[in-house]
Amino acid sequence: MSPRASELVTAFSLLSRLPLPRGVADPDLNAASAWAYGAVGLGLGLLASLAMLCATLIGLPAPLVALTGLGALIALSGAMHEDGLADVADGFWGGWTQEIRLEIMRDSRIGTYGVVALILSLGARWVTLWYLIEISTGFACAAVIASAALSRALMPFLMALLPHARKDGLSHGVGIVSLENAWLGLAIAFIPALIFAGFGVFPALFWAALLTWGMARLAQAKIGGQSGDVLGATQQVAEIAILASLLI
Repeated sequence: MSPRASELVTAFSLLSRLPLPRGVADPDLNAASAWAYGAVGLGLGLLASLAMLCATLIGLPAPLVALTGLGALIALSGAMHEDGLADVADGFWGGWTQEIRLEIMRDSRIGTYGVVALILSLGARWVTLWYLIEISTGFACAAVIASAALSRALMPFLMALLPHARKDGLSHGVGIVSLENAWLGLAIAFIPALIFAGFGVFPALFWAALLTWGMARLAQAKIGGQSGDVLGATQQVAEIAILASLLI
């Protein structure tokens, strides 16, 4: 297997729950595989869109078609980004010091802030998809593909520009990502997103990038850097921004 193919498989192994043959992912390639995060999002978005098309063909109404697509995305990724969002909400607003915030984020139990964040995130994505489907199922599928790809392609920028907030954890285990890989990953995600969703991708990416920058500043202020939870929360915020922008 070529190095790039190995990196792609490693990225799918890290960011999805797709059944991969045992031993095909190389943990030593984690940092190098960051360029493929957007490609993973593209694949997950395509599968979720296929689920939405099937739901439409059997006659489900728009709210249930949207719920099908959202459920597929969550199942395919193992809800890892939703978990990160909940942990960040609990930690950032439930602790008064950096150490306490990190301790709360490590706790497997979910608190009030986490519950509220998940309700708002799931509700925003569901309603936005619902409205997109009311306009056009085809465009809704394109929006899912674009948002899944671009939101994941933005995560490596945080990994490249921010220090690790922990000396262990998922993000620390991945290693240091180069800016070159981050830009390559964004380009790989942007081109198909543009093909599927059209020129509306430009303002969508602008708003997603702006919120990603905001998340980076917030993480720096709250815990001194980035972590796997911060990356997951950033993906969720960026995905909502892209879907909402494409709807507008």
